[in-house]
Amino acid sequence: MPLLTRAGAIALLLFLAPCSLFAAEAPPAIDSGDTAWMAVSSALVLFMMIPGLALFYGGLVRTKNVLSVLVQCFALTGVMSLLWLLVGYSLAFSDGGSANAIIGGFDRILLRGLGPDSVFETMPEAVFVLFQMTFFIITPGLIVGAFAERMKFSAMLLFCSAWAVLCYLPICHMVWGGGILQQWGLIDLAGGTVVHATAGIAALVACIMVGKRKGYPEEPMKPHNLTMTCIGTGMLWVGWFGFNGGSQFHSNGSAGMTMLATQISASAAAMTWMAIEWWKNGKPSALGIVTGAIAGLATITPASGVTGPGAAALVGISAGIVCYWAAVWLKNKVGFDDSLDVFGVHGVGGILGTILAAFTAMP
Repeated sequence: MPLLTRAGAIALLLFLAPCSLFAAEAPPAIDSGDTAWMAVSSALVLFMMIPGLALFYGGLVRTKNVLSVLVQCFALTGVMSLLWLLVGYSLAFSDGGSANAIIGGFDRILLRGLGPDSVFETMPEAVFVLFQMTFFIITPGLIVGAFAERMKFSAMLLFCSAWAVLCYLPICHMVWGGGILQQWGLIDLAGGTVVHATAGIAALVACIMVGKRKGYPEEPMKPHNLTMTCIGTGMLWVGWFGFNGGSQFHSNGSAGMTMLATQISASAAAMTWMAIEWWKNGKPSALGIVTGAIAGLATITPASGVTGPGAAALVGISAGIVCYWAAVWLKNKVGFDDSLDVFGVHGVGGILGTILAAFTAMP
């Protein structure tokens, strides 16, 4: 074949060849809307811990223990942030090799490889790291309410740190980091299993092992400031939109539907709890309404990404009934001293919501 003919054939092949053979793969595009939404969601979830959870718990304990509870929430925020930097993100979201189904690896310790150009889906990876850090912060914070007023500060820090590494990180990896529960198709958008069920069960075990408060249950241990608790509840309620809506990772219709389901479930649970108290005691209470709202928020958390408005109302009603039973009847029947009803509200709510997600999921 003449040289000129060969050159022409080669030129034709090059012209017809797919451009992808020669063009470098384009890096993932960062969407400014998604990035802004996730940054705001991160702030909202942190807002749930300080000052939301701090004020919610602070108002429920006795006057002499208010400052202690507030400081515990602030201290846990700092400690958990540093643990997340050291090993948390790596063990939760990196490849664990042969142990990938259970736990991540150590290749991202100290956030190795994270830079301003690192991208996760349509946002900077730093934003994703921050968002997941806030979940790591608030989960052990929930447990504190179970043994409030009866554990030393140093023991609390040691217990919560060990629990976060040994319990939270493996569960987080299994559900959200590509592990075995994610492979099995577990529905848990924002932490029904990762956050609420794990924290609730840990709270139950911890309060039983620590023992009851002196004088409980004979001595009344009423909340010292329900105004503070109501304010904290409002902050938690607002922050929960970032907690659930942000877990969609995008500023779109799915995030909007998630937020709507969150609002409806919280409202339905609060009104259900209020109605039960009104029927049993002749009048509703501030504590009952706010506790019901938190129960509705915790229960809709795993299912909020797959549940429509009508089903969300049913989830909220179920949360109001079942969590009331767990926090009032079951607690008194068994006799454990779960100071601030972490197991009854978050543990039972998270488990209930995870089960209901299988029935309320939209096609």
